Amino acid sequence: MRLLQCWSLLTKRVKLVVAYDGTDFCGWAANAGHRTVQGTLTEAVRRVSGEDCEIVGASRTDSGAHAKGQVCHFDVRNPMKTEDWARVLNRVMDEDIRVLTSSEVSPEFHSRFCAHARHYRYRILNTEVTPFNLRYAHYWWGDIDVEEMSRAARTLEGEHNFKAFTQDLQPTVENTTRTLFSVKVKRVRNEVWIDIAGTAFLRGMMRRISGCLLEIGRGRRQASDLVVLLSDQRDSIHWPEVLPAKGLTLMRITYGRHPKDHRTDSEED
Repeated sequence: MRLLQCWSLLTKRVKLVVAYDGTDFCGWAANAGHRTVQGTLTEAVRRVSGEDCEIVGASRTDSGAHAKGQVCHFDVRNPMKTEDWARVLNRVMDEDIRVLTSSEVSPEFHSRFCAHARHYRYRILNTEVTPFNLRYAHYWWGDIDVEEMSRAARTLEGEHNFKAFTQDLQPTVENTTRTLFSVKVKRVRNEVWIDIAGTAFLRGMMRRISGCLLEIGRGRRQASDLVVLLSDQRDSIHWPEVLPAKGLTLMRITYGRHPKDHRTDSEED
């Protein structure tokens, strides 16, 4: 049930920037009987203020995915200084989730619908596995042609129909067209990083794009397949693999100098 905030002169909207290790969370969205990021933050606000509120996130990360710069907001009447919320909430939460900053924003600000771009990184580990390097990356032991992946990635930039790069879409989602501002692939020491920034992402989109680019880097798929997958002929070839969520991190959300509502009924996140 959606919680409605009764606005008054005492009500303020608080924006949080949150980081979390998603390994032990069942994703962002609240789910009864499961530990989720949204549910954890909601309970923390309740413990601190005694108020029920709705925590609204900019991106609904999958179970096992991580965040360095998730943004969310909530409405509260508690008179506590806004900048103190980060410190106080961190006191009542486990250490795998931290509020980095808290600030007051206007009532018109909406963490999800005012977002200009979401920036994600997918990490592929390309070296020996140790207990310390596999928690946040997908492991591939063989050779990877990063230059070919980088060339292919440019095909994905711009506005396209990304239906072939989705997973378990809700029946209500009819528009699968999204805009990607940049898709970059680079090797950083013993890892391959896939960095993507776009307006919004469909469920599983980032992980399937990463799977497709890795298939190209392994020589298991031609770069020309991307043109087909972005066209109405997408069902004529096998869709790419969806890589595990543990390699995915939401890096940051950007809003621009003057945030405005970009709301569309079809947005996934």
